[in-house]
Amino acid sequence: MFSYYLELALRSLKRSPGLTLLMVLAIGFGVSASMTTYSVFRAVSGDPIPWKSSQLFVPQIDMWGPAGRGADGEPPNALDYIDAVALMRDHRAKLQSASYRVAPTMEVPGSGRHPISISGHAVYSEFFPMLDVPFAYGSGWSVDADTNQAAVVVISGKLNQKMFDGQNSVGKTLDIGGKDYQIVGVLGKWDPQPRFYDVVDTGGFDTDTDDVFLPFTRAIAVNMNNAGNTSCNSNPAEAGFAGMQRSSCVWIEFMAELDDATAIQKYREYLDGYALAQKSAGRFTWAPNNRLRDVPAFLDNQHVVPSDTKVSLLVALGLLIVCLVNTVGLLLAKFLRRSSEIGVRRALGAPQAAIYAQFLTEAGIVGLAGGVVGLVFTALGVLGVGMVLPKDIAALAHVNFSLLLLTLVVAVISALLAGLYPTFRASRVQPAWQLKSN
Repeated sequence: MFSYYLELALRSLKRSPGLTLLMVLAIGFGVSASMTTYSVFRAVSGDPIPWKSSQLFVPQIDMWGPAGRGADGEPPNALDYIDAVALMRDHRAKLQSASYRVAPTMEVPGSGRHPISISGHAVYSEFFPMLDVPFAYGSGWSVDADTNQAAVVVISGKLNQKMFDGQNSVGKTLDIGGKDYQIVGVLGKWDPQPRFYDVVDTGGFDTDTDDVFLPFTRAIAVNMNNAGNTSCNSNPAEAGFAGMQRSSCVWIEFMAELDDATAIQKYREYLDGYALAQKSAGRFTWAPNNRLRDVPAFLDNQHVVPSDTKVSLLVALGLLIVCLVNTVGLLLAKFLRRSSEIGVRRALGAPQAAIYAQFLTEAGIVGLAGGVVGLVFTALGVLGVGMVLPKDIAALAHVNFSLLLLTLVVAVISALLAGLYPTFRASRVQPAWQLKSN
């Protein structure tokens, strides 16, 4: 029977090509607007490490006191050097790492070639297993390398391709900042978005991958300056990088892995105890005001998902609803215009279910055609989304198979929903009235 209903639907749609085209365009335009904004929203609001995000926590310590707090009473979103080193030394988490952004220069082998600027992070050895960072070659460095301030480096696959044609470069050296560093690992494909380990510097999004990862202790020892954001509640007493390390300026990000509720509670108690110890020592003069949030909660607290993205999604969904309302009106006019046909079918014994099947099939075809049109509009919309949103965010939106399939599914379901009321009205046509009037 489906093939019969399909044939009837196609005949009906061919009889009113203008009306059919109008409904297809309405569905296609509404669905494409929704899917374009959804592709952006999905990219910026996704969990960057879903299998582990509930175990990764960002500690925040109030080293500025009431005068440095925002209107919401929140402590700074990063740590100063003193507190970061203290947390690393006490090591109350299963895995943990302080980190800060670096941007050294690197000598390119070959005569007459100028140094190039690279970017990356200074981290501890536990950074890599804690964040499940994949490696194409080698691995991260050892804890001893942290202690000994070893001149080792992990490089990205992109830099490895550029410098060594993608070959295994473990054991080779690079001249970074005028000093030789031995390569111990080459990263595999790894570009988490949002950039959850560097929210303070990137705002959560960065289309450029890190070129290098260096030992935190080594970077400090060679005075490798912070290339990320720095916030101070007062000017440092001493100038330079060394002075910033002894100041209350915040510029270091910190992440800790805590496996269960007991570990989380113990770490909270540790943070409060640490703050009380700082108060007893005279460094703090206020009660502990710490925070400990997992990755999703921290991203939400830092407003990583831009508000204009959420607004755009709501506007697009509103547009889809308007298009569906228009489609409802068009289908209602089209179906009721065929009341005499419906009356004859009902008089010949067709049940209401048959009327529902026929007209919902017709609505489904409209939705499918609208979905195909929507695929084209969605692809164009994703390509042009950079005109209305920041480029770093717009670059995250991609047309992939899941988005295309979702576009078709949403279009068909939307058309079927739009066809429910017109089909209900059509199924209520009284055969006797139609036979008598015709």
